Amino acid sequence: MKVTEHLKNANGKTLFTIEVLPPLKGDSIQTLFSNMDPLMEFKPPFVDVTYHREEYVYKKRENGLLEKQVTRKRPGTVGICAAIQNRYKVDTVPHIICGGFTQEETENALIDLQFLGIDNVLALQGDGIKSEGRFVPESKGNRYASDLVEQIVHMNQGRFLDDDLENANPTRFCIGVAGYPEKHFAAPNLKTDLKYLKLKVDLGAEYIVTQMFFDNARFFDFVAKCREIGIQVPIIPGIKPITTKAQSSVLATVFHIDIPEELADAVEDCKDNAAVKQVGVEWAVRQSKELIKFGVPSLHFYSMGKSDPIYKIAKQLF
Repeated sequence: MKVTEHLKNANGKTLFTIEVLPPLKGDSIQTLFSNMDPLMEFKPPFVDVTYHREEYVYKKRENGLLEKQVTRKRPGTVGICAAIQNRYKVDTVPHIICGGFTQEETENALIDLQFLGIDNVLALQGDGIKSEGRFVPESKGNRYASDLVEQIVHMNQGRFLDDDLENANPTRFCIGVAGYPEKHFAAPNLKTDLKYLKLKVDLGAEYIVTQMFFDNARFFDFVAKCREIGIQVPIIPGIKPITTKAQSSVLATVFHIDIPEELADAVEDCKDNAAVKQVGVEWAVRQSKELIKFGVPSLHFYSMGKSDPIYKIAKQLF
């Protein structure tokens, strides 16, 4: 079932949904299942599965030539989605990214997802490789998330890269995209960022999931600005509880977000990470209650491989 259908069938009730990380290469899928099992109590109608492109470096060989070596890789999102759907009988939303893929490879991945009965995708540009310092698209790949949305829409219309393809069955993906209440780090300002968000919606994106935020006022302002420029699709807020002292600075640096002074001070005053986790849970519960009152279609929790704090939050809300 499509994400938009789940939201419509909720009849105004706020849903509980989560995003999970594929296990690292070499880890058992049981690690993922062990973290997901407790959260199934709250009956998430769909689960997002991230895609982390491989990391690589170039090492100099004895003959002086450079050899590309993969340094970090996670199992494929397509297989993880299939495993989750088989185990929990819930819909999955694989993340599809521009980086690391040609348009042909993207088309092939989407065809595989179609075969598996997966109805939803989240279209993202994706991060640049750390060794490159900035996002570099593949040759014959999509540069922007809007390009990726357009390719998926074409497939939904039965238009594939090979114009001579016979008996091509259209796909039926529901397309989600990312939104940034505090703007994407590469955008010069929020107004420009919203312009490109509207482009993705105009091209065919059917819902928006936001980057994590800790100040609801930023989200409310973001939604208001979206509606002002004609973005009318559902907007789902992304929530991440802080669980360690280090995260107050790491999250701000990695995800380019602000940590409210009240929250930062509370974390700083904690004696250990157990106390930080409690502060993070309490803050997220307060955030979530206000967002539910606002009428958000779902609370989308970023698990990052840890279910315990999210379980404690959901237990107070659902």
